[in-house]
Amino acid sequence: MNIKFLLAPNRRLCNSRQKSILSFFQKSSSESQSSDDSSYTDTLSRQHLVQFPRNQLKLNSSKSEQSNAPPSAKDPWSEVRGTDTPPEKLPRRIFSTDLPANDDSRPSLFSSILHKFARVDERESSRDRNQANGGSAGSYSTNIKIGDCQKLALQGAPSQHSRKDNPSNSSVTYRGDVAHVESAPDILGPETPAMRPLVPRLKRIQEDSSNLEEKNDSSLFDPNKRVKLLQDSETANKNHRQASEMTTSKFEWLDPSLMRDAKGRRPGDALYDKRTLYIPPDALKKMSASQKQYWSVKCQYMDVVLFFKVGKFYELYELDAEIGHKELDWKMTFSGVGKCRQVGISESGIDDAVQKLLARGYKVGRIEQIETSNQAKARGATSVIQRKLVHVMTPSTVVDGSIGPEAVHLLALKRGTGGLENGSVVYGFAFVDCATLKFWVGLIHDDASCAALGALLMQVSPKEVIYEDTGLSREAQKALKKYSVAGSTKLHLTPMASITNFVDESEVRKLIQNKGYFKGSTKLWDSVLDGGVHHDLTICALGGLVGNLSRLKLDDVLCNGDVLPYQVYKGCLRMDGQTLVNLEIFSNNADGGQSGTLYKYLDNCTTSSGKRLLRSWICHPLRDVGDIDSRLNVVEELVTHSEITSLVAQYLRKIPDIERLLGRVKATVGSSASLLLPMVGEKVLKQRVKVFGCLVKGMRVGIDLLMILQKEEHLFLSLSKIMVLPLLTGSNGLDEFLTQFEAALDTNFPKYQDHDVTESDAETLSLLVELFIEKDTEWSQVIHALNCIDVLQSFAVAANSSCGSMCRPVVLPANSRSVTACRDIGAPVLKIRGLWHPYALGESGATLVPNDVHLGEDTNGYCPQALLLTGPNMGGKSTLLRATCLAVILAQLGCYVPCEMCVMSPADIIFTRLGATDRIMTGESTFLIECMETASVLQHATQESLVLLDELGRGTSTFDGYAIAYAVFRHLIEKVHCRLLFATHYHPLTKEFASHPRVSLQHMACSFKSKSCSSKDDEELVFLYRLTSGACPESYGLQVALMAGIPREVVAVASKASQAMKQSIGQSFKSSECRSEFSSLHEEWLKTLLAVARAGHCSLADDDVFDTLLCLWHELKSLYCL
Repeated sequence: MNIKFLLAPNRRLCNSRQKSILSFFQKSSSESQSSDDSSYTDTLSRQHLVQFPRNQLKLNSSKSEQSNAPPSAKDPWSEVRGTDTPPEKLPRRIFSTDLPANDDSRPSLFSSILHKFARVDERESSRDRNQANGGSAGSYSTNIKIGDCQKLALQGAPSQHSRKDNPSNSSVTYRGDVAHVESAPDILGPETPAMRPLVPRLKRIQEDSSNLEEKNDSSLFDPNKRVKLLQDSETANKNHRQASEMTTSKFEWLDPSLMRDAKGRRPGDALYDKRTLYIPPDALKKMSASQKQYWSVKCQYMDVVLFFKVGKFYELYELDAEIGHKELDWKMTFSGVGKCRQVGISESGIDDAVQKLLARGYKVGRIEQIETSNQAKARGATSVIQRKLVHVMTPSTVVDGSIGPEAVHLLALKRGTGGLENGSVVYGFAFVDCATLKFWVGLIHDDASCAALGALLMQVSPKEVIYEDTGLSREAQKALKKYSVAGSTKLHLTPMASITNFVDESEVRKLIQNKGYFKGSTKLWDSVLDGGVHHDLTICALGGLVGNLSRLKLDDVLCNGDVLPYQVYKGCLRMDGQTLVNLEIFSNNADGGQSGTLYKYLDNCTTSSGKRLLRSWICHPLRDVGDIDSRLNVVEELVTHSEITSLVAQYLRKIPDIERLLGRVKATVGSSASLLLPMVGEKVLKQRVKVFGCLVKGMRVGIDLLMILQKEEHLFLSLSKIMVLPLLTGSNGLDEFLTQFEAALDTNFPKYQDHDVTESDAETLSLLVELFIEKDTEWSQVIHALNCIDVLQSFAVAANSSCGSMCRPVVLPANSRSVTACRDIGAPVLKIRGLWHPYALGESGATLVPNDVHLGEDTNGYCPQALLLTGPNMGGKSTLLRATCLAVILAQLGCYVPCEMCVMSPADIIFTRLGATDRIMTGESTFLIECMETASVLQHATQESLVLLDELGRGTSTFDGYAIAYAVFRHLIEKVHCRLLFATHYHPLTKEFASHPRVSLQHMACSFKSKSCSSKDDEELVFLYRLTSGACPESYGLQVALMAGIPREVVAVASKASQAMKQSIGQSFKSSECRSEFSSLHEEWLKTLLAVARAGHCSLADDDVFDTLLCLWHELKSLYCL
């Protein structure tokens, strides 16, 4: 069979590749025999057509001469061999227009749709151009032997990257069994990168660019294409203008480069108020009535996303529309009030939209219609519906929705002007929980470390802090940023102008009296503030808080709120902000979550209000021994009688968050304005009915539980020492009083969960609420009692569900100390046997390793108040320190302690210096933080304090670090006499204080385990986590380095360097060994005695002399076994 080809000149194509390609197009011999020439079109339609790149084809004159010759045995093309490489993926088949007609009577498989694949005009024009230019390529043929009478149709097409020196085009004509391949540039085929010539990338880009330009230029000669191009250009310009309009405002005074506040100040001005906006008077005159309604409000609330009610829709405009488009993915249009940028949503979706914006940290307000369209028309045909801003919600003042069980607080701070002694400063503060209608006010005295401010922030955990923009020092602002990250909730900082927000005391008093705020408070609000030092700061802070709430239209909260005093430290175990962070009380240091915290360990509360009280208790552990024992008595009863615990939990699960429900009901007293709003009042009334019904039903469950517990005389007697309960039974008891409200609720609102409100329901509900609130104090006492029961049963559950030993701690009162030589200086006691960390194991499932901690008087009369702890890295030193602190906190909370036995004197302050952290954002290095925390310890620690210092001095050089650790340790044991746990890797300290009577040397034990019996050098360090007497010989840092993955060859070099250093300064180490028998402390004692002997008239009442004689007496006693 003769087939004409345009053969490629590239002879490097291996025969195996050629055979593989050709074999793909071969048909079976049987099929070839059954076909004839007339059915060639049908055969061709079933074959994949191959496109050979034009730049790979070259006319071969030698092959043309042999085109009609029969195949020869010596012909290299008579038998094609190749590999089994699969063929390239082929595109959609497109047939040439000059295919011969099918002469067979049988229709071709593709004959009915063949015309859809033909490109008649382009090919004919291409052929005509080729003929006119005389560029038709010559036809060359070759003989290829392909089996017996087997037909093969191959079609060629030029490459997309054809060379300029080969302008030949190809087309295909068919003569019997011969395919004549000629110019056909539009025929597509399987062109692969391997079939293209190697052309540099830069040249390809240039050629493609020129081809594109030629194509565009040629298209301009067609009038229709020219018109279409102009239309496309106009459409693109229109879309560009619309996009520009959507990103920029049409109002010039909203341009960031021209914006000013209400006073005309630019953003760069120190007094610039970003909450307001200046609108030129000429612009206001040109506005419509609806525009004026919106912008008259918006210019005073630029920090609030304002929804504008229009019929049954709520709309956002301009800058707020950008927020709606960005955060809620709403489509922005150019319409609405004044034909400006706007987005909107229907009434049914407004609540969900508001909640989403609040969750993202935005403040959201709603401008509601206060009359219907008919009422507006009655005032005049051209009258516009009246609207006003009725409420602004913020993340720190939200009262409903999914706010969770944690309290939501808004905090205001006012810093005192002028410094006090020792660089201390005073802050007045006020914060509010709008959901419960409670305000707290107070004062804190702080120093440069901002420890008290940190404690306030950690205790309150506010959502937002408002403060004077120029009133806080740099250190205070650093503390705000620091604890905004360390707290359990994200903190939003809002600086306010002092002139407009934090006014003086007289102005605040006048504002509160004129507005009638806090009329629902159980105590006169000013009586809470008067009488204290710097109470004017507290009133100013309260004024800033009141002004902010008034601006947010929360007058209901202000009028019915209750003002209470708040004390950060008084009467409780003090823990500053850094201690709460170091001990991971509320949030862990890994991801900031609650997993692995003391709060999570103790939180077995059932009610949301119980969880909030638990947090408050953890922030304020008790110091009074009687109060601690009262809580422990209740917990012991619940631990012993598990059936009572189960009953209590069963009732508590049925109680909703009645604390917040009571606050929401109180807020409705005297607030009927929202009920008059069209299309909104009905919804508000329906919600109020539901809230009041849930409150009454929840109170019934709580009172039933209290009445059941009254029958448990012993338990109720212990409970009565913790909380104050009102009269429950009898004619004047709350039980009978609540029954009347249940009857009224069943009569008037039987389906209070989904009540269909009527016109008379508002008056009925208002009357019931006023009667219910008459006993507000009693209801609050009931709620507090239920919360206390919930927290105490949570303590009992924690004790029963622990994986180790738990015991009731014995807390010693101050007057029970034995009179010994040690007690003469009033040393406190801390004795714990079998101590283990309550939640350090987590999910690892490791075995508990209990340890004994003993600080204070021992059996020999010594008072080792300090524990100098050494041991290997990762040996468990920090865990032991934290476990000791947590045991003291749990004991003073009135909870069981994770140990076998605990006897202790209550601590007044807990100080911690743990871990190595830095705060790059506030410019504080690791060593600076160490020194700041240590300075707070040295300034405020007392004899009753518990101090934890972990690896003090490691943030600087070895010598400086050792010197600081030595000086601090000696000051605490000789001057402060506090209970001290001091972990260190400075082993010379163990020599310096080995013979000190107030120091106990212990270490975390470890051992070595050989990995193989043949080699003793290959040993693995095993941590035993057991506290053992004496000092650890070294810290085994090289072994820990191997465990961490440092290459063994690096560790080997480090080991040699370590040995060399020890040899070079070996004499210094040997001289320090003698300190274990006669330390520098003994030298100081001897110098003191010599000074006393020389003075002669020195009184023994001097503290230093007395301490020296006492220590020498102990030394002699131990030396001669007296």
